[in-house]
Amino acid sequence: MYSEIATNKRKTVFIMLGFVIFVGLLAWLFSEFVGGTPYLTIGVLVGAIIYALFSYFTGSKIALAVNGAKEIQKKDNPRLWRMVENLAITEGLPMPRVYIMDDPALNAFATGRDPNHAAVCATTGILDALEDSELEGVLAHELGHIKNYDIRVSMIAFALTTVVSLIADFILHMVWFRDNDNDTPAIFYIFGIVAALIAPIVASLIQLAVSRRREYLADATGALTTRYPEGLARALEKIAQQGSATRRSNTSTAHLFFANPLKSGGISNLFSTHPPIADRIARLRNMETHA
Repeated sequence: MYSEIATNKRKTVFIMLGFVIFVGLLAWLFSEFVGGTPYLTIGVLVGAIIYALFSYFTGSKIALAVNGAKEIQKKDNPRLWRMVENLAITEGLPMPRVYIMDDPALNAFATGRDPNHAAVCATTGILDALEDSELEGVLAHELGHIKNYDIRVSMIAFALTTVVSLIADFILHMVWFRDNDNDTPAIFYIFGIVAALIAPIVASLIQLAVSRRREYLADATGALTTRYPEGLARALEKIAQQGSATRRSNTSTAHLFFANPLKSGGISNLFSTHPPIADRIARLRNMETHA
C-alpha cells in the first residue's frame, strides 16, 4: 500500500509540473502575437497564480453550495458523524465539518483547502445502501483526499485549465482579427491556430489525469486506514450496480466525488474524472492479496 501511495504522488507531481510548463508555453505564444513582450508572458503566469489562489480560498464553499449539501451535527446522524470522527482520529486529522446531500445516488465527496478547513459530504443514497464496513471504506477514502491535500491539487489544476482555455481563445481572436500588415511570421499563425484548438483539450486531459491519479491514491490511503480493502471494494461494487450519477450534476465539481456523479454516455469514459470502477476494485483486491 505504501508503494502505491508513493508512486501516485510522484506521478501527480510530474503531471502538475508539465501542466505549469504547458501554461507557460501558451502564455509565451500569446505574447509573441501581441509583440513578443516577455513581460506579458510573466503577467499571464502571475494572473494564473492569482486565479488559482482565488479558487483555493473560495472553491470549497462553492462546491458545497452548488451540490445542495447541508451541514449536520452529531445528533442529526450519529452513525455518519461517529465514523468521520473515528477515522479523523485514526488519521491524526482535525474533525472536518460533516454534510449530507439529499440524493438517491451512491456518492460522497470531500472538499477544503487544507485539513483545518475541510468538509466531508455523503448522499442519503450511500448512507442507506452501504453496510458500516463499506461506508467506513468510502469515508476513509474521502479523508485520504484531505490528508493528501488532493483538493488543493484538483483546484489548482482546474484553475490552470480555465486559464489555458482563456489564452487559447485570445490567440484565436488574434489570428482572425490582427492586422495583416504586421511582421509576425506566418508560422506563428499556423502554430497559433493549432495550439488554440488543441490546448483546451490537452489541458482538460491533464486535469483528468491528475484527478484519476488522486483517486487511486485515495483508495490506497483509505484501505491503509481501515486495514480492510475489501470493504471499499464491496462499496464500489454496489455503486457500479446502483449508480453514482447525482440529480444535481455539475461538471465543475465532478472531480471531487468518490465516483463519477455525471450521467454516462458516448465517449464519457475518456473524459471522466474517475478511473473505471472495475479497475479500482481490482487494485484494492490486489492490495489485500499482497498485504
